[in-house]
Amino acid sequence: MNPPDPGDPPSFGSALSTLYAAMRAGYDPATIPPDQAADHGHDPRFLEQLAPLLDFIYAKYFRVRLLGIQNVPATGAALLVANHSGGVPYDGAMLIHGIHREHPDHRRLRTLVANFAFRSPWMSQVVARLGGVRAASGFARDLLNAGELVGVFPEGLRGVGKLYRQRYRLEQFGRGGFARLAAETGVPIIPVAIVGAEEIHPVLAKVTTLAKPLGLPYIPITPTFPLLGPLGLLPMPTKWTIQIGEEIRVPSAEGKGTSTAVTETAERVRDRIDALITDILTHRRSILFG
Repeated sequence: MNPPDPGDPPSFGSALSTLYAAMRAGYDPATIPPDQAADHGHDPRFLEQLAPLLDFIYAKYFRVRLLGIQNVPATGAALLVANHSGGVPYDGAMLIHGIHREHPDHRRLRTLVANFAFRSPWMSQVVARLGGVRAASGFARDLLNAGELVGVFPEGLRGVGKLYRQRYRLEQFGRGGFARLAAETGVPIIPVAIVGAEEIHPVLAKVTTLAKPLGLPYIPITPTFPLLGPLGLLPMPTKWTIQIGEEIRVPSAEGKGTSTAVTETAERVRDRIDALITDILTHRRSILFG
């Protein structure tokens, strides 16, 4: 499968070719690693080239309903903080695509991604080109200072790998590093609740030993995988709701939040996301039809 001609309008087939070419590039010795590349390897054209594939997953497969897009500023930096789940992290890609697709100014979201993604040759180039950045406060601070939207998932791998029986129970948000980052850069925090991703791969158990050669933190055991082989990796076509809440600011003194203010703000953000999730679940009729 050859990469598409850059001059061709994107199609579903060309999007698959673009995705495959990016995955293959991770094994090419001539490819510059994301951490050494300009803008962390971000390719502004990549999102547009993948648009037909992402549109299908977003609008047809998961039928995402995105609410509160007006809470994402038209210009300037902001830190979007979301819950994380799904066994396989489709939620990050759907949030990136949804904001770019539905925001009046088609803003781009740069998400902070766990280190394992950049140790995986087939994954690193896809993540980087889409806008993902290694989860480091220095990288995030540079992006915020440049006026970018930055997305963070404080639950990390604990969230994306939570077992099905723990769905929609938020993990701890670490030590509130995202709130400290917001205080230091003077940017607002925008809470985001994602409902629907918890059920796409109902994780019953996790295997870690066999995952290491693949560059993965674990292999999820679900009702369909590995029982159905590769077909078992297909996510359930659940209906998603993404709710973007109103901004929250960290109380600060001369631009620097105290430890108490940071901790309290982190808990406030977590409580707000939890409340948004609860509200969506209360009004949801079913997993498949929303």
